[in-house]
Amino acid sequence: MERLYDALPLRPEHYAQVRRSRALMLQEYGSQLQLTDLAKSAFMSKFHYVRMFQRIYGVTPRTYLRDLRMRKAKALLTKGMPVTDVCFEVGYQSVTTFSSIFKKCIGQTPTSFRQIIKSNPE
Repeated sequence: MERLYDALPLRPEHYAQVRRSRALMLQEYGSQLQLTDLAKSAFMSKFHYVRMFQRIYGVTPRTYLRDLRMRKAKALLTKGMPVTDVCFEVGYQSVTTFSSIFKKCIGQTPTSFRQIIKSNPE
C-alpha cells in the first residue's frame, strides 16, 4: 500500500500547504511548535501532513525542525552566545535535552563546539 501511495503524484495545493508549514517552522523555530500546529497550518491531519512533508523534503517535520534548530544553535554559539541562552533561543526548555541533542547531531557538546570556534576564528 505504501508503494502505491508513494507512486501517486502530489497535487499542487499539497506543495503549497506544506511550504506554508515549513515557513512557519522557519519563522517560529524558537517557540514550542507542535505537530498539530504545523498540520493545522497546512490544513491537513497530522498523519497526512507527516507523509506529505516527508515526500516533499525527504525527512519528517520533527527531524527538519530539529536540524533547523541545530543550524541556528551553531550560528549563535559561533557568535559567542552562552549555551543556556542558545538553548532557550532555539526552542528547547531544558539545557540537558538541548546538549544531548546537539551532541547527537553535531558530534560534540555545545560548550566544546563553542570553545573550538573560539580557538579557531576564521
